[in-house]
This record gives sequence, C-alpha cells and structure tokens, in this order.
Amino acid sequence: MYEFDARRLQKLDVLRDSGVTPFPHNLRVSHTTAEVLALIGDRTDASLSADETEVTFAGRLMFKNEMGKVGFARLQDRTGRLQVFVRKNSLPEGVFNQVWKKLDTGDHVWVRGRMMRTRTGEATVRASELVLAAKCIANLPDKHKGATDPEFRNRHRYVDLFINPESRETFKLRSKVVRAVRDFFEARDFVEVETPILQVIPGGASARPFITHHNALDIDLYMRIAPELFLKRLVVGGMERVYEINRNFRNEGVSTKHNPEFTMLEFYWAYANWEDLMDLSEALLREVCEKATGGTTVQFGEHTLDFGAPFRRLDMATGIAEATGLSAEQVRDPDALRTRWLQDHPKDEKNPDLPTTMGKWFERFFDEYVEPNLIQPTFVMGYPTEISPLSRRNDADPTLTDRFEIFVCGMELGNGFNELNDPIDQQERFLGQVAARDAGDQEAMYFDADYIKALSYGMPPTAGEGIGIDRLVMLLSGNMSIRDVILFPTLKPQNPTADAAADATEGDS
Repeated sequence: MYEFDARRLQKLDVLRDSGVTPFPHNLRVSHTTAEVLALIGDRTDASLSADETEVTFAGRLMFKNEMGKVGFARLQDRTGRLQVFVRKNSLPEGVFNQVWKKLDTGDHVWVRGRMMRTRTGEATVRASELVLAAKCIANLPDKHKGATDPEFRNRHRYVDLFINPESRETFKLRSKVVRAVRDFFEARDFVEVETPILQVIPGGASARPFITHHNALDIDLYMRIAPELFLKRLVVGGMERVYEINRNFRNEGVSTKHNPEFTMLEFYWAYANWEDLMDLSEALLREVCEKATGGTTVQFGEHTLDFGAPFRRLDMATGIAEATGLSAEQVRDPDALRTRWLQDHPKDEKNPDLPTTMGKWFERFFDEYVEPNLIQPTFVMGYPTEISPLSRRNDADPTLTDRFEIFVCGMELGNGFNELNDPIDQQERFLGQVAARDAGDQEAMYFDADYIKALSYGMPPTAGEGIGIDRLVMLLSGNMSIRDVILFPTLKPQNPTADAAADATEGDS
C-alpha cells in the first residue's frame, strides 16, 4: 500500500474541516501563462493598472513566499511559469487564511486577477480570486537528489515532467518528430496503416518474442517484433506505398540503446530500389531534423551531427578493411578473418563459438571495429546474404544483398533493402532460419507459411525500411539513454525496501 505524506494529509483534513474542497471541478481558464505574459508584453505597470482586463489561469505551485498579509507565488502550466501577487484584503474573506496559507509546493491553483508589474519589473497577476484546484499530498523530490537522479526521473515520469523543463522539451520534440514523419510520407502519397500487434507467428526480424495466451481460442500468441511481413502482404494486395509508426516488443536485454517496447517507423515502396530508399531516407532525416529542431545540425554529447551534409555511403567490407588493415581478398576469407581476430583476442583461441562463415565474421568485425566509429550519418552497404534473411540477393554477387543500414554516433538508426519477392528463395531462407532455431538460436525466425503463400501471388519489386523513432529522438534531443526519450520505459520493479529508501530522499522543494 502506498503511504501518503503525513504532514500533507494533516493539511488535507484541515482544509476539509474549514469547508475547502481539495479536489474541485468545473474550473475554467481564459488564458495560459504564456498568453498572459504575451498580453503583458513590455507594458509598464502604469499602463497595466489602467487595463481592467481580468484573466483566469491555473498551474502547479512551484514557489511560494509569504510575507505577513501579502505573498508571491509562481504557477506553472504546460506553457511556462507566471508570478502571482497575493494580498489578504484583495481576496474573498477567509481565502487568505484557509486556502493561501495552506498551500504547498506541488498543489494546483486557479487564479483570477488583473495584470501588473512588480517594482523589480516582473510580469505578474494580482489575484482577486484564488482556488485550490487539486491538493498534492505527495512529498516533492529533493532539488539536488530526486529531481536530477536518472533512476527517480525514469520511475516517476509524472514528477520529472513538471520538475525538469528539459524533460518536457524532449517529449515535445518527440511529438514534432512523429508529426514531421507523417507529413513527409503523406506528401509522397504513402498510406498510413495499422498491422496486428498480436501475431500467431512472429516475424520480420531476428529477435526473441514475448509470448501470451488467448483463452477463448486456446492458442499462444506473440507480441509483434516487427510489422514487416504484414506490410509486405499489403504491397501484394496493391497498396504500393505504405508506412506504419508502430510499437514493437522484443524479449531481450535493456541498455542505453534498447528497451523491450519501442517505436519504429517502417515503410514499403513498390517499384523502388534500395538506392531510392537511401535518397529518401536522407531527405526524411534532414527534413525531420529541421522541423523538430529548427536546423540541420544537433549536438549529441561531444559530437556535432550534421544532417544537412550528404550522408557517407560505405561498403561493409571496405569499412572492415579500413579498420583492420586487411586486404579486400582477406576480408572475404573466413580463415584470414579468424587469424586477424585472434591477434586482438588471443583468449578466443579455443572458443568453440567463434564464427566459421564470412557472414558471421562480418557481423563480429563490424560490431567491434567499424560501428563505434561511425559518427556522422552513414549508410553501410553490402551485407552478406547469410545475415539478411529477408533481403534480395545482389545480382552481381549473390553472396551479398541489396541492403543498407544507417548509423549515427555508433548507433544503428535504420535498416533497408530490396525486398526478397521470390517465394521459393524466401521459403529456403525460412527453412535455414528454422534449422538455426532448432540448433538453439532463439532469435532465429519462424517459418511463416502464410507469408510464403502471399508472396506466391506476386509481390512487385519493392524496397522497404525501418527506422527507430526512439533512437532518432535521442540523437535530435541530445539524450544519451533511450529511457530518457520514452515516457514510461521498462524498469525492474522496486522492492518495498528500495521504495522506502527512495522516499527517504524526498523533501519539499
């Protein structure tokens, strides 16, 4: 059971005993704090005194200063903060002692009054009415501990949002990003769709799914790990340009870059190829950056990222060769790759899990030597077929696929490719994934017979891509952890002892 703050509960009882309703309704506002400040503008106090306009606004009490029969407060709403001047004789009888004196930081307060400017020049509203709009009976976090502690902020987002203005700005930016993405695709005749979250067979990515059970049908269902296979079914059906901003769920570890529940943009474009997708992606990211931040450069840690400059295009094998000193021939030789790996990792000499194929070695070398150094937006191309089960083989070199990934600041941001539309080839690759799963790979894909059937009706040449919305917001907002751009990230529940310890660090701000 949650323990309310005893001191504030006592105030709640005092308020009720004096006839004050601590949680009233039917309070209307005429202005936001920003609108009141705009009305005040740069006018002098003399000009404002001659203006008989009354405004009503409301907000959370963030500061209170009592000075005998007068006082000042600062109220915060969604648009900002505004100062209120309170005088006992200017309020209805009893309000000063029964309401004003009982207010705590965190309370919601409704005010009616006229505009003024203080002796120090601060824009202010002189209260003629003051109503407690909602009593806060929780202790606010300590200004220097709870308010800045990442663990507290992620677990108590409802507090973080009103205590830390930078957090509010992050989620406003996130909204701008999503809106800009929609505007971009709508302008290019893409149709936004919705595909199932609960699926009989999880597909579209190599990941471990969450499993649930449907009681009425008595079947297990899987939470979506990607919408890809359903979106491509729509392309088969004649919806040649589709996109979805979707929630995906992957039963894997958490980190600064991973959350089990995350948001992806995924889109498919018939009669386009992977090179068209790279051009489109570059335009998309540049436009979203500009609309969300007002420019095409952003600061991320120590790096200034430039989404306005042409994105680098790097062949995967070339990147590995540059980072390791291997020749073009050695990069494609599994034995040479093993020898080079053991130079830096001699303890792996007897490791039975070392790769034996070019594709698996490419993954390992790229993750170790190349990915961390890709700072500016970069398209990495030339992925081996072995590690690209849904991508179309390259016509000139069938060991590679027409696939790319987007990297920024060492993070994978997107993955796109020419879609495999040959149902026979796709079936063989699914069988390969099944064999990998049977051998113990829990992230290998399932065999989706209905998807093969859909492809057998004919899917036109199509290119498709997924872009991580959460990671994009991280980059554009300068947040180093994915938890800071997800309103309610997945966290391990605290035990009662930890909860008590957290409460002990709290105090009135």
